[in-house]
Amino acid sequence: MNKTAGEYHFTRLETVVFGVGKTESLGRELARRGAKRALIVTGKTLGHSKLLDKVKNAAGPAIAGVFTGATQHVPSHTVTELVAEARRVGADAMVSFGGGSPIDTVKNAAWQLMGGRAGSRIVDFSAAATETAGAREILHIAMPTTLSAAEFTPGGGVTDESTRVKGGVADPRLQARVVILDPALTVETPAWLWASTGMRALDHAVEGSYSTRHQIVTDTLATRAIALLTEHLLPSLQTHGDNENELEHRVQCQLAAWLSIFGMSNTRGGISHALGHQIGPMWNVPHGVTSCITLPHVMRFMAEVAAERFGPIAEGFGVRFDAHSPRSAAMECADRAAKFIGKFEVPTRLRDVGVPREEISRIAGTVLEEVKRANTVGADVTLEQLIAILDAAY
Repeated sequence: MNKTAGEYHFTRLETVVFGVGKTESLGRELARRGAKRALIVTGKTLGHSKLLDKVKNAAGPAIAGVFTGATQHVPSHTVTELVAEARRVGADAMVSFGGGSPIDTVKNAAWQLMGGRAGSRIVDFSAAATETAGAREILHIAMPTTLSAAEFTPGGGVTDESTRVKGGVADPRLQARVVILDPALTVETPAWLWASTGMRALDHAVEGSYSTRHQIVTDTLATRAIALLTEHLLPSLQTHGDNENELEHRVQCQLAAWLSIFGMSNTRGGISHALGHQIGPMWNVPHGVTSCITLPHVMRFMAEVAAERFGPIAEGFGVRFDAHSPRSAAMECADRAAKFIGKFEVPTRLRDVGVPREEISRIAGTVLEEVKRANTVGADVTLEQLIAILDAAY
């Protein structure tokens, strides 16, 4: 028997506050950390919402302004604009309010404000575990309204508008120090967005489990995340308004999103994540939707490559797993994922989101580079195999 050994690197996340009404803790968390000039960062939709008033009121006298220019896939010009606004108001903290776009916009802006170079053209989050001694930090408090879970990682994506290729930045200092999970802030999140980002969380849990870097902590978190999502995601959308039952289901989904990604700086993403990083900006497809489309097909591919790593996934889905003959269970997990996604009104094929058939191979080379850098599959992946997955997803 092999000896168990490994390393688990924690992020700089200090506090997670969760539950109905926890928005009010924002002012306390800012004050505890000495912040006096907090800039709230969100998108245009939430920028016109009454929910923004709740966040502003909770920030109290520490609020220095509101930036509403965050947009999907984090175009680099929005980061430039946020950097300029943060400097203009003298921000000593930023509060991201919304989904993954404002959260990653804050990370990329913070990176530049700390002296980092803008616009990495690759997605390589290995630097998230590299310490930078004595360097400046920007306080980030995240208040998410979707299940993308970007708030729990020290890396953020950004898109080069000229090429529509997504890259990213990563550094331990980019981790939000505080995350406030208040389901009452999610009541205006469109059903398709809530459901599809829930599938993004499922994608995190699954790909963390069959990563070559998986370990007992990440496996345990992934199993629980899958179980919570399959139990609570559909009911969270079956009532309307701020009904107490709906909010309880929603906070359970928020906790599932947290568990799904909490160890991902250790495991890193797999093929589904790499595909999503490039499908999203190339054809303007939300990342949650890319997971709805690609995850079952990648799971079937991985069932042939590393079926033995599907144990935690099978446990989460309630599938019997035989470690001596794991392939059938691994394939059943892929089928369960596809059936679960099919319960929601979300796209499940590339053709459903307007991707031209003749163009799908355009991204394969960039995806292959990311897959090789991440090195999570445990086998050589070819360009032809990636194109086959894209064809199956079409």
